[in-house]
Amino acid sequence: MAKAQKGPEQRPRRSAGTTGTAPTSKSKGTGSSENEDEDPIEAAKRRKREEEEISTEAIPVTELRKSLYAKQVPGEFDWDAFESKGFGEGYSKSKREEMNQMYSGTVTTVNTGEVVSGTVVGINDRDVILNIGFKSDGLVPLAEFKDMTNLKIGDVVDLFIEEREDAMGQLVLSRRKAKLVKGWEYVQKALDKDEVIEGFVKRRTKGGLIVDVFGIEAFLPGSQIDVKPIRDFDIYVNKSIEVKVVKINYTNDNVVVSHKVLIEKDLEQQKAAILTNLEKGQVLEGVIKNMTNFGVFIDLGGVDGLLHITDISWGRINHPEEVLKLDQTVKVVVLDFDGDKKRISLGMKQLTPHPWDSLPADIQVGSKVKGKIVNVADYGAFLELQSGVEGLIHVSEMSWSQHLRNPQDFLKVGDEVEAVVLTLDREERKMSLGIKQLTEDPWTRQDVLSKYAVGTKHKGIVRNLTNFGLFIELEEGIDGLVHVSDLSWTKKIKHPSEFVKVGDTMEVQVLELDAANRRLALSHKHLEENPWDTFEGVFTVGSVHKGTIISKNDKGAVLELPYGIEGFVSAKNLAKEDNSRAEVGDSLDFKVLEFSKDDRRIVLSHKAMWSVEEEVAAAKKKAPSKGKTIQNINQQTEKSTLGDLEALSALKEKMSGGGESKAE
Repeated sequence: MAKAQKGPEQRPRRSAGTTGTAPTSKSKGTGSSENEDEDPIEAAKRRKREEEEISTEAIPVTELRKSLYAKQVPGEFDWDAFESKGFGEGYSKSKREEMNQMYSGTVTTVNTGEVVSGTVVGINDRDVILNIGFKSDGLVPLAEFKDMTNLKIGDVVDLFIEEREDAMGQLVLSRRKAKLVKGWEYVQKALDKDEVIEGFVKRRTKGGLIVDVFGIEAFLPGSQIDVKPIRDFDIYVNKSIEVKVVKINYTNDNVVVSHKVLIEKDLEQQKAAILTNLEKGQVLEGVIKNMTNFGVFIDLGGVDGLLHITDISWGRINHPEEVLKLDQTVKVVVLDFDGDKKRISLGMKQLTPHPWDSLPADIQVGSKVKGKIVNVADYGAFLELQSGVEGLIHVSEMSWSQHLRNPQDFLKVGDEVEAVVLTLDREERKMSLGIKQLTEDPWTRQDVLSKYAVGTKHKGIVRNLTNFGLFIELEEGIDGLVHVSDLSWTKKIKHPSEFVKVGDTMEVQVLELDAANRRLALSHKHLEENPWDTFEGVFTVGSVHKGTIISKNDKGAVLELPYGIEGFVSAKNLAKEDNSRAEVGDSLDFKVLEFSKDDRRIVLSHKAMWSVEEEVAAAKKKAPSKGKTIQNINQQTEKSTLGDLEALSALKEKMSGGGESKAE
């Protein structure tokens, strides 16, 4: 039998806007069919279709339906899309706007890399659960909240969105990165608006401090900590400090801050106030901020003054650190100031009485005093009798010797010595002293006249050389002069350095003594007899002698003759028989043309050895007696050429036996 078929009009369907009444035939829950003759299989299929139609079309629009749709279509709720699905039938425009506002307030749109606010909704041992208004909550490790010791549910914090959904569909958040992002924003704002911010000094580093500002590590240079030099940076570590941002380098993530700029404005005002009220003689209190070898700089409360080393103490000091220390508070007096250049000269010793005012009255000229050598200069030494009272010992007052020496040969810094007051001026606060006065003047001794009588021989030390002679010290305080002409009988010495040098020991003979004027004339050559008395009979005019040329110039040449004496030959008389000229080193025969014992001068000629003309000229120069002829002259010359053998032999023995006594 054929099965009855129902048309579409027979299917149960709910019209739009119905309130969910049961189908007209039978309710869903009866489990029966409209047609009892209907095939059970077909009846089951029909009921299934009816249930599907009820679940998708017949269910009215509800908030649950709306939320399910919103989860399928993320983003702002779209009513047009909602209605196109047939879900929005029966809602007015106002109702739609109201529901849209409700939806917008419960779900937030977020993007990766943004910083948003989140509310703590849960805390466990490892994580903090936060709600940012997104479709799911996020987790942040509890370690990122170490700075919030009183963290509780309901607290609002800034969070950085790293990922909207990770592989597990979880929202990934970070408070640490949020602090960095916000920190850079706050730092830039502080720089733009020149704001004062508070930082926390985490540690010291090379050249300064590391300061945490808004979670960013900023560098505070040592020169920007304070207006005065800071020697110990550690005192700022683990402490809060107010700073200003002075530089940001985004390339290197570098921030530079300064604490110094916060107090510079106040200091400028303080400086202006101090300089306005400053006047000479004013006593101020300050702190030593820096030391140098020439003085110290003192902070007077915003302006610096210089306390020179000479104004620290009435006594002599080598360095300020001997009496002062850094950071020490001292009282000073204003000596001078320049308002334009902001230079202030300060004094400390002026606050105490001058030591000269307390100098004992029994110290007078001739008094013996004791003290310590505090300085040695080229011209003398300074003896400190008491702190601030010094006297000068000139180098000439250190020894009776007329030869001035270096003061360091007698004294050195730190020596405890006794001296005699030579001059004293209490008003000018000056004093000259002497130490040689503690011993007897050697020139006033009774034995000087007998000890250094004319003709006596002595040994001394060469102390000084001059163009005209040399000075010999025979004993401390007794000096004598040896003239350059009294050094040698035979050699012509132009400067004493050719014969002797400073420090050599020389033997001399006294030629003249003037004790009243402290003068002593000495001679070295007078230790021997004058050989020129003998030379007068040896080097007679016309005699011939072998000589060696030792020097030569345009005027002539100097010869070295026997017995170490020198002779002179004019340029024209150096001519040889072959018309050539004798040169230095040549040894030739020379004929004596002139001899002067008083001037110790011998003039010779080589040309006269071969030229009759020169020989006649030499004979005429000798002015021969009347009646003599040329033949007689030649005979006399021949005889002189042979020489006086006995005289030469005697002179040779004397010269070789005695010799010349030179510097030892």
